[in-house]
Amino acid sequence: MTVIYQCELELHDHLYYATRELGRLYETEAVIHNYALCYALGFVDNQKYGTQVDPQSEYRYFCREQVPQYAVHLETLNRAGIYVTPAGSLGHQSTLHTWKYANNAYHVEMEQTSKNIPSFGRVKEIAPESKFGFYILSRQALTHLPRWIRLGKWMSKAEVVVKEEFTKLKPIQGTDVCSMPLNPLDVMFRYQVMSYDVINMPPVSLIQNVRLSGNFYDVDGVKLPAEMQFRFS
Repeated sequence: MTVIYQCELELHDHLYYATRELGRLYETEAVIHNYALCYALGFVDNQKYGTQVDPQSEYRYFCREQVPQYAVHLETLNRAGIYVTPAGSLGHQSTLHTWKYANNAYHVEMEQTSKNIPSFGRVKEIAPESKFGFYILSRQALTHLPRWIRLGKWMSKAEVVVKEEFTKLKPIQGTDVCSMPLNPLDVMFRYQVMSYDVINMPPVSLIQNVRLSGNFYDVDGVKLPAEMQFRFS
């Protein structure tokens, strides 16, 4: 049996991460990567969900290196039968902020100078009260889903609400279009993908408006691929 949770996420702070860097403009795309959601929801290295990487793991408290370990961490979700989709916008607004600083290297050199070279940049963030939708697929019921999570560079606060829980849906085989964002690595190994739009963002660009052939769940009109797992190139 597969349990599907239809979730809604509402921002309570400005959300920022650098999806694109266009000169001095740092832009946040209105989509949340499924890798980020897995960490924010507490699925990674969590004994409650059966996704603990190592009983002696230091990951929750200390990172020796700033090197992502997606393959190691997310493979534990595969073993536990948990999959989280990327989150697409249900309604959002963006805000643009300008930051400015001065070149103060002379403080380090301990030399006086009359130069003051200003520099600036602009940040496009997702505004509070913006809403996103995503799905969690699990082999068994999840009883510890958090209501509040933190996301992005500023660790912005967001509220997660489970809108509906589906336990009796059966996969339907066919060819259809999934409008919500998907991780291509997680669908292309099981599905024949015919067309899609690319959302360029690290660490893995996402795709949306995907026409593909395979097994689907019809979740209130959303054609959700039924055989997604975390895969890595």
